[in-house]
Amino acid sequence: MSEDQTHVQEFFGARAADWDRKFPGDGPAFATAVAEFGLRPGDRVLDAGCGTGRAMTALRAAVGPTGTVLGADLTPQMLTAARRAGRDAEGALLLTDVARLPLRDEVLDAVFAAGLIAHLPDPGANLRELARVVRPGGRLALFHPIGRAALAARHGRELTADDMRAEHNLGPLLSGSGWHMTSYADEDDRFLALAERPRHP
Repeated sequence: MSEDQTHVQEFFGARAADWDRKFPGDGPAFATAVAEFGLRPGDRVLDAGCGTGRAMTALRAAVGPTGTVLGADLTPQMLTAARRAGRDAEGALLLTDVARLPLRDEVLDAVFAAGLIAHLPDPGANLRELARVVRPGGRLALFHPIGRAALAARHGRELTADDMRAEHNLGPLLSGSGWHMTSYADEDDRFLALAERPRHP
């Protein structure tokens, strides 16, 4: 494993058991983001970097009983917490690196990624990997339950112009990674950028 992967596993592994208790009010924000994502019954969706699976109930409700929900995370303790919370009833949980997904090309309709992008070791290549597994016309949601400014304040840092999630940085990053950004919202109580995999290269 790379140093980045090891750091991510150590950071989230140590926090997994208390993760949901630490952020008890995030549920409605996840549900709203999934609703805005526009999934349809029967869709196949991946929760990339699913953590404790907080999005999986809303994702399952959106795709219905005929849809497919997969949760993928690098940290075993997070997936253990997801199972403890019963979220494995909403879909399959995969212990895997989203930078190298064990999925065929174009097998999914959508990828939902909450809090993921800041932890990607090579964002361009990693977003290309997410594009690989999504069909042309399929969609990507990059979500966080609080906006960039609130998150920076929580971590005791200043918001700078080189923040990867700033609109002027994220749009070109997505474009260079096989996606086209279709909407962008950065508010106190949420961050949600939606993108589509173009139908024609």
